[in-house]
Amino acid sequence: MSASLPIDPQRRRQVAQALLAVLPERCVLSDPEDTRPYECDGLAAYRQLPMIVTLPDDEEQVLAILNVCRELNVPIVPRGAGTGLSGGALPIADGVVLSTARMNRIVRMEPYARLAVVQPGVRNLAISDAAASHGLYYAPDPSSQIACTIAGNVAENSGGVHCLKYGLTVHNVLRVRVATIDGDIIELGGEALDAPGLDLLAVFIGSEGMLGIVTEVTVRLIPKPATARVIMASFDNVVTGGNAVASVIAAGIIPAGLEMMDQTSSRMVEPFVRAGYDTDAAAILLCEADGTHLEVDEEIERMTAVLQAAGASAIAVSQSEAERLRFWSGRKNAFPAAGRISPDYYCMDGTIPRKNLAQVLTGIAQMEVTHGLRCANVFHAGDGNLHPLILFDANQPGEFDRAEAFGADILALCVEVGGTITGEHGVGKEKINSMCIQFTRAELDAFFAVKRAFDTGHLLNPDKAIPTLNRCAEFGKMRVSGGVLPFAGLPRF
Repeated sequence: MSASLPIDPQRRRQVAQALLAVLPERCVLSDPEDTRPYECDGLAAYRQLPMIVTLPDDEEQVLAILNVCRELNVPIVPRGAGTGLSGGALPIADGVVLSTARMNRIVRMEPYARLAVVQPGVRNLAISDAAASHGLYYAPDPSSQIACTIAGNVAENSGGVHCLKYGLTVHNVLRVRVATIDGDIIELGGEALDAPGLDLLAVFIGSEGMLGIVTEVTVRLIPKPATARVIMASFDNVVTGGNAVASVIAAGIIPAGLEMMDQTSSRMVEPFVRAGYDTDAAAILLCEADGTHLEVDEEIERMTAVLQAAGASAIAVSQSEAERLRFWSGRKNAFPAAGRISPDYYCMDGTIPRKNLAQVLTGIAQMEVTHGLRCANVFHAGDGNLHPLILFDANQPGEFDRAEAFGADILALCVEVGGTITGEHGVGKEKINSMCIQFTRAELDAFFAVKRAFDTGHLLNPDKAIPTLNRCAEFGKMRVSGGVLPFAGLPRF
């Protein structure tokens, strides 16, 4: 568990005075008791007391903060609702946290164009709530959608249980308005079908606050399906369940959602939300079909046949909207439910080819023995995005270190089978060493080149997401074109 580095009180006074010269007093927090709620994001194992927290009301104030920080050479950590799980919003001891939570207005809703323009602090679910009267909604639905903000979704390229059919944030955002560290406003993308020039919108989405501050987002809205139903399929072992996922996709079916939970997960969730899960099954799949009534009936029938052929031991189909929502409530509450069976949990995030699901789940089971810790597996099975929940007790000496090592081994296995170290939680501080395994020196150089193009002074969320070569040397590994080589014996650089 990390501890806060000391903060220079003289530096804090200097920066606070400069910020108060351009912002109302209520927009600047410098007292430690006021800044403490911002010391971490959803990855609470890493903590750092911020030097100063700023809470701008509008774009003009965002620019004012950026100008002060640039002139005084102060690092800036952007923050939304703080629900991120990779330490992306972890403060810096000599830096300023810039929270856009107060910029939470829906600017305009255009039902005929099927889009909404919103400020960065608007909550994910609030967009769908506002669009519901027009029969529309915003598709990406991370488990934290009741609290997470749209700018945070942009920063992490968030997904959710329906991302298999409807895509991630990058597929549902049309335009982003950005304040740069140089004090300029740029717009990436647009409301037309295409935008001129390079596709910098796709570069910016998922950049974890390292390229600019989001001040406005235009999102795509889609019609709410006429109906939806969910299959809960039970399996006697996780290997059969994992192979069934590949069978569904191989049959040419793209469900609205395709999620998998192992027995540890279903048993920790069921007493919490009473979703109706089969807690005797080694694994369950939740497969949703949406569309017209005829389309849903046909897809449910096709998926049922595929799942039975793949070895499902039992199948239940939601018979009402209330039951469908109850099935999903268990999956969406898996993270908080972990607190019922473990003092602490460490949520990982990696993505693998669907065909390797069974192999990776078997590998994780072996790692439980190696590291002496339990792991509850909950994941977006349809697109291979894993969210293993490593259960540990931070009060027991060495358990968090074992949990971190367990997580690093899971990510290494993801890379080994042709996957990636993140799907939707970002890299942040948590996975920065694993980036050394995933990418080559040339690739990391290219990432830094993109950052320098937006942030020459390296002030926006520095030392997150992209590891320096020195860091990879200290970690002891870096991917080369043929595999991973150790740095042992190589000179420092």
